[in-house]
Amino acid sequence: MLRRTLLAAAMTLAVVPAALAQAGAPIQIGAIEILSGPNAAYGTAIRAGLELALEEVNEKGVLGRKITLVIEDSAGNKDQAINAARKLIGRDKVVTIIGPTLSNEMFAAGPVANERKIPIIGTSTTAAGITAMGPYVFRTALPESDVIPVTLARAQAQGAKTIALMYGNDDAFSKSGFDTMKAAAEKAGLNILAIESFGSKDTDFSAQLTKIRALKPDAVGISALVEPVSGVLLQARQLGFGKETLFIGGNGSNSPKLGEIAGAAADGLIVGSPWFVAKDDAQNQAFVSKFRAKNNKDPDQFSAQAYDCMHILADAIARAGAAEPEKIRDALLATSYNGVMGPFTFSPGRDPASTAGVVVLVMQGGKFGLAP
Repeated sequence: MLRRTLLAAAMTLAVVPAALAQAGAPIQIGAIEILSGPNAAYGTAIRAGLELALEEVNEKGVLGRKITLVIEDSAGNKDQAINAARKLIGRDKVVTIIGPTLSNEMFAAGPVANERKIPIIGTSTTAAGITAMGPYVFRTALPESDVIPVTLARAQAQGAKTIALMYGNDDAFSKSGFDTMKAAAEKAGLNILAIESFGSKDTDFSAQLTKIRALKPDAVGISALVEPVSGVLLQARQLGFGKETLFIGGNGSNSPKLGEIAGAAADGLIVGSPWFVAKDDAQNQAFVSKFRAKNNKDPDQFSAQAYDCMHILADAIARAGAAEPEKIRDALLATSYNGVMGPFTFSPGRDPASTAGVVVLVMQGGKFGLAP
């Protein structure tokens, strides 16, 4: 009896330190972002937003613990995104994944997380069908179907009656954005004069632009990532497109890299956004100030969305009462958070529930400002 009692006591003493260690161990969160390659501007902006928010979260901690962010570089490759998701779930034991950066990556990695019942949250995935992949797939980025109609309404207010459309035909984001832009243009009563496509790695758009210029549309809508959009604009100006033609971008154009690459050729392009750096409220200006101090540059929309996402996730973990994927998922569904993007809740379909904050921006002198 004594031996059995001593053995039980020893086992208890062995378990208690392990439990205490687990209670104080960091909460592992994963992120899959594009940190290398031609689209790294999106992923590095997202990483900067996540890391700033994480510093703030860890000042107080969550459930008496710190959060550790494990970031994997997808390089914009779908297979790499899948492998990153498997590693984060299997080896790093993350309780949630943020990302991937692009919609086509999310269509690859989302099912991996959903199958393993790990919440996965896209901060920049705007294509149609993202959250339809399963009950563990969320996004804090407004779908383009909520943003593009606002942009086209502004184009019409500026006098546009006819439009030509161009899009990247080899990635899910660009094709989905085109489908949305086409449907929104038709609904708005814009006369679509031409539809032209190109590959994301193309550098010569002269054939498509020459056809479009001959038709003299009031506007040209482009659904693509920032590098091909920049290439289209540069070549359009070389071919004689002037200020009389209004260029309209989708969410892929929402990057300072557009001004860096295209320069004056991008002047006048308009794009819808759920956020603006000069948004005049104390919380946003505090975020912008901290971001500048840490990164020596302004945040963009992708940084702001990531910043809010990290705070939304930390809040959900705290309300869940445990760093357990199932409880975190349930807490995310009950989110009510006021961040730099404005008031935020998830719809029952795990998309952002409000579109009230959409503004239209115009590129001028290499920077975005509010469209007049």
